[in-house]
Amino acid sequence: MTYEAGKYDVIVIGAGHAGCEAALAAARMGCETLLLTINLDMVAFMPCNPSVGGPAKGHVVREIDALGGEMGRNIDKTFIQMRMLNTGKGPAVHALRAQADKFLYQHTMKETIEKQPNLTLRQGLAEDLIVENGACVGVVTKTGAHYEAKTVVLTTGTYLRGKVILGELTYESGPNNQQPAVKLSESLKQLGFQLARFKTGTPPRVHKDSIDFDKTEIQPGDNNPKYFSYETEYMEHTNQQLPCWLTYTSEETHQIINDNLHRAPMFTGLIEGTGPRYCPSIEDKIVRFADKPKHQIFLEPEGRNTKEYYVQGLSTSMPEDVQLRILRSVPGLEKAEMMRSGYAIEYDAVVPTQLWPSLETKLVNNLFTAGQINGTSGYEEAAGQGIIAGINAARRAKGEEPVVIDRSKGYIGVMIDDLVTKGTNEPYRLLTSRAEYRLLLRHDNADLRLTPLGHEIGLITEERYDRFLAKKQRVDEEIARLKGTKFRPDEAVQAMLAEVGSAAINNSVDGLTLLRRPEVTYVHLEKLAPPEVELSEEEKEQVEIQVKYTGYIEKQLQQVEKMEKMEKKKIPENIDYDLVHGLAMEAKQKLGKIRPLSIGQASRISGVTPADLSILLVHLEHYNRVTAAAHSS
Repeated sequence: MTYEAGKYDVIVIGAGHAGCEAALAAARMGCETLLLTINLDMVAFMPCNPSVGGPAKGHVVREIDALGGEMGRNIDKTFIQMRMLNTGKGPAVHALRAQADKFLYQHTMKETIEKQPNLTLRQGLAEDLIVENGACVGVVTKTGAHYEAKTVVLTTGTYLRGKVILGELTYESGPNNQQPAVKLSESLKQLGFQLARFKTGTPPRVHKDSIDFDKTEIQPGDNNPKYFSYETEYMEHTNQQLPCWLTYTSEETHQIINDNLHRAPMFTGLIEGTGPRYCPSIEDKIVRFADKPKHQIFLEPEGRNTKEYYVQGLSTSMPEDVQLRILRSVPGLEKAEMMRSGYAIEYDAVVPTQLWPSLETKLVNNLFTAGQINGTSGYEEAAGQGIIAGINAARRAKGEEPVVIDRSKGYIGVMIDDLVTKGTNEPYRLLTSRAEYRLLLRHDNADLRLTPLGHEIGLITEERYDRFLAKKQRVDEEIARLKGTKFRPDEAVQAMLAEVGSAAINNSVDGLTLLRRPEVTYVHLEKLAPPEVELSEEEKEQVEIQVKYTGYIEKQLQQVEKMEKMEKKKIPENIDYDLVHGLAMEAKQKLGKIRPLSIGQASRISGVTPADLSILLVHLEHYNRVTAAAHSS
């Protein structure tokens, strides 16, 4: 028996990192929103690594924040260590990474959700989608609650037909022994969705007091930590940060694993799902990289008020007794007490080429998906999709056009375009190398790229937007001031140049010319010619990057302009590719399956050649002429 449990504009199923962002975005945009989760104690849970950020992933967190999302603010409130990675390289690959107090992270996010107007958080297991006339109009839970909705967002993570694998042991389960969602997976199949079977895993956790830290290398946080959110003001965290610790596998570790491969589900056929290439299990690493004598292992605290340590780099589904032997073969872990064993988990995912770039499904109108259900891995990738799905579900509920982020505007755009255009045959992870415009998509400029959009859709407050505009103006004015400031070859200037190992000047030069020299920083020029209004550290960094990399940035902007012309050439949704004479058979099949919305998107489909694009362009010109003539008559 079902009963009417309520009507909402947007229903979000799943309260992981994607679901939290989706629900908060929809509610903040004024939609009555329901966030359904299997267990209220698992909101924003981190079943794997207790961290946020890193290469490409950290960029996404900044982009979420620039759009008005919550992940950046939440990790800034709850981190126990903050480090900027890749500082020895260029600004395009600088990446912020935080260790989270995973329990505080959960509780803080749950509190934010509970306080959010227009948002109802409720425990319940969604088992069926209600679809009428090709559109999703609600959900039914295990207890018979029938919720009506204008739009529905699925953010089910690894719960869809979840199966835990630990040695010879297998059982139906979500992460961390939570209840799996079995019937919802069946509901998707009945609606005609093609599902993939993926796998991910997690390492064992050990007791802090059983670790010999003298045999490991300390990995402290930054002395002056930066933050993910543009709203976070400086806090004195230096003395409160907790270090991580580095150790390595040993020859004995590798021997134990090789001797027990006959018991490893990875190699016995027990695991059917495809695992993430960039986060393999330790047994997979030992077999694939047999020439490597050792692999890095990081020991990471899971929070301030727990003794549990996460053993990063030792993800495994080996039997429990073998896991303990592996742990105790690692320097510093000889007496390790295992508090939780590692495991692999298999789950169903929707093949993402069944989605539009808005993350609405092609098969069912008003149904959106985000996160690991779309074949991605990682909290950050999930949250990035979550905020876009939430925005577009809210806009659909209001009868507004969807928001799509271009590849040139954000890593979120790169990720979603990759998924819906190319699909993925393994859990997808964002990498800086996936972005062709990565010099434009830097950690430092996420606000310049996306805050205007966040403000336009109603997720950035007027106060924050005014602060953003003021910052942008100060940066622009300072670049103009440096351009108009002449530095003469006097004693002070020549001494500064000599000090940094830069050639002396013979004639007066402007500040921009000097700042373009690799050795010269903004701070050097600031001392010689101070501005009237002192800039913040973030603003100084922005001035320096914009000036030093101006040539490269302009080249990438020219490339973007060319691609934008292709993106503006729209393809009708209902085009019949079988009628396009001259198209290769592979192109017809791929184009018919993906149904790209523009020539730009079509150009990124594997198997569609430049010749196919030329034929398609000619066909579109004819199609548009015929359509225009029909309308005029």
